[in-house]
Amino acid sequence: MRQASTAACKQAAGIIAPVVDFKRCEGKGDCAVVCPEDVFEIRRIDDADYDNLGMLAKFKLRVHGMEVAYATNADACRACGLCVSACPERAITLARVR
Repeated sequence: MRQASTAACKQAAGIIAPVVDFKRCEGKGDCAVVCPEDVFEIRRIDDADYDNLGMLAKFKLRVHGMEVAYATNADACRACGLCVSACPERAITLARVR
């Protein structure tokens, strides 16, 4: 795991988590590259997530290889916001964990 600078991290892990909008995500992986906590995994969209999308979003995913970002290690997020800034599709937001 890469080490994040303490200046960049705004929260303790587990308070804030990234939320990926699969309607927007094209699986380019910029979020995974910049994340100092290795929160993201770029992989084929799960069937259940794909089935919940509208026709236009499904078409867009097929054009872009059916890959999206999953926050598989979301509990490690320290809310630095680098993923939000790096995402060219603006598909990531940070939300408080309930």
